[in-house]
Amino acid sequence: MGSWWWSLLLLHASVVVLSVAAFFLEFVRKIGCKHSLERSAASDAFFEDPNSLNKVPCPTIFDPAEKYISLIIPAFNEEHRLPGALVETMNYLQQRSAADKSFTYEVLIVDDGSTDKTSKVAFGFVRKYKIDRVRVILLGRNHGKGEAIRKGMLHSRGELLLMLDADGATKVTDLEKLECQIHMLAKKNKEIKSLSGASDDSSQKLSDIEVAAFGSRAHLEKQALATRKWYRNFLMKGFHLVVLLAAGPGIRDTQCGFKMFTRAAAQKLFTNIRLKRWCFDVELVYLCKHLNIPMIEVSVNWSEIPGSKVRLTSIIHMLFELVLIRLGYGLGIWKVYT
Repeated sequence: MGSWWWSLLLLHASVVVLSVAAFFLEFVRKIGCKHSLERSAASDAFFEDPNSLNKVPCPTIFDPAEKYISLIIPAFNEEHRLPGALVETMNYLQQRSAADKSFTYEVLIVDDGSTDKTSKVAFGFVRKYKIDRVRVILLGRNHGKGEAIRKGMLHSRGELLLMLDADGATKVTDLEKLECQIHMLAKKNKEIKSLSGASDDSSQKLSDIEVAAFGSRAHLEKQALATRKWYRNFLMKGFHLVVLLAAGPGIRDTQCGFKMFTRAAAQKLFTNIRLKRWCFDVELVYLCKHLNIPMIEVSVNWSEIPGSKVRLTSIIHMLFELVLIRLGYGLGIWKVYT
């Protein structure tokens, strides 16, 4: 009797495991199919000019760069935190532009289906600074932070593309740290190619060189460990371990929302990325490694801003997405396009 029950239990367990595995594989396959359709479909993105009330098609990442830098800000229900961050950002950009005429810029605010007055706030800045400098993309419904950033990246005009959060947790002035490192890496890559006997790249533009710089809060980890609750530290350590298994070593802080890419790097990364929510950052690290895009981690200033949207369910979803990365790329279901 006991042996029969154990056999039945083992059979049920096997069925459950196989069912879960089949679910994951089918889910991963569907994401891959959807991504293929998105790559081949014509872009329907547009930005709106609140002055003329016209809808104008967005440029694409494959067009030549028209600005030195693009700042992409994803926003979901950020009517309270967005104004302060935008004021600080625009003040910095204007001051730097006034001091250096070659410093041209644009700010893209991607409203990820907000249900509050986020779009109204964003369009207020378009009215003030004009459509050439501030643009708003409306996604219509909530897709996730990763998708909002992807849309912004694919429709930007900069040689350099910076993603930053709408809460202003990282000071916009820290973009100079990432910018400096990207220029150094780009110069180093040119020198290596020159020494290896490659063709003369002296006229190659910064936008044509593939480099990524990841803002990092890893230097603040000891302080965070001392002030956080024990269970939050446990979850953080566990998450870092799973990230290590999914994407491998290289970047200590994958989740900092302050990252910069050259135009060439963004072309490859954001036309390949699949995840639309929390763990798209981890996927970016994986893709950089797979595509041999040089990346560097740069310490940035960061402060806790009230109003975080990360919940326990978000952490569960993160773990789910990390499994998807491992399955999708590990089993070759998700193809990487070069």
